[in-house]
Amino acid sequence: MQTIAISSFKGGTAKTSTALHLGAALAKFHKKKVLLIDFDAQANLTTGLGFDPDENDSMANVLQGNKTLKDVIKSTATARLDIVPADTWLERIEVSGALANDRYSHERLRDILVTADYDFIIIDTPPSLCWLTESALIAAHHTLVCATPEFYSIKGLERLSQFINSISQRHPLNVLGVVLSFWNDRGKSNTAFMDVIERTFPTKLLNSKIRRDINVSEASIYGKSLFDTAPGSRAAEDFAAISKEILKRL
Repeated sequence: MQTIAISSFKGGTAKTSTALHLGAALAKFHKKKVLLIDFDAQANLTTGLGFDPDENDSMANVLQGNKTLKDVIKSTATARLDIVPADTWLERIEVSGALANDRYSHERLRDILVTADYDFIIIDTPPSLCWLTESALIAAHHTLVCATPEFYSIKGLERLSQFINSISQRHPLNVLGVVLSFWNDRGKSNTAFMDVIERTFPTKLLNSKIRRDINVSEASIYGKSLFDTAPGSRAAEDFAAISKEILKRL
């Protein structure tokens, strides 16, 4: 089993879309059994796959010891692709209930996932360096960093790199790659942005990039992946290429 945490220092980097469509591509095209974990209280991954965060239990119940992992897993419309939904309870989970007095609470997710029967677990993290993100990175074997070719996204990479390095000194963690989204081949600053990524995460920038495509946001309306709603779209093509490149790196 390979566990991948999708990480970003800021919002708007297509982090959730990457988690969803990477998982869907691995399940659909590579016949992998995949579990998505929505570990962000905003629950965008949950709603993007057609689930109501107010009507489903999240990982919060499992972390508190009230449910088992199997209790909160839901099947999606894509074969071999399951999800653990999110809810607003996740936002302050670390200071409530059984976790409040547990000095090793950030290791609990890792311990929960050890027995999960999947080829891949993909964790969608919040766009901040918080307890949830740290827990996800500690639970993961790899992290996939999401960025966009714009100033604030690239500037945040250095701080994210420091955060990842700090965790990797205590727990085995590998940066699997950096995914660039909202890509325009004719962008004037492309070279400069890629140079910054190369300095921050040497050799980690993926060759495949996600082009801007309205079909990505439209897919979430239907609660399905692009491969079901717009299989011929350029973003579907890009995410399929990302999945192949990720498997090759692994």
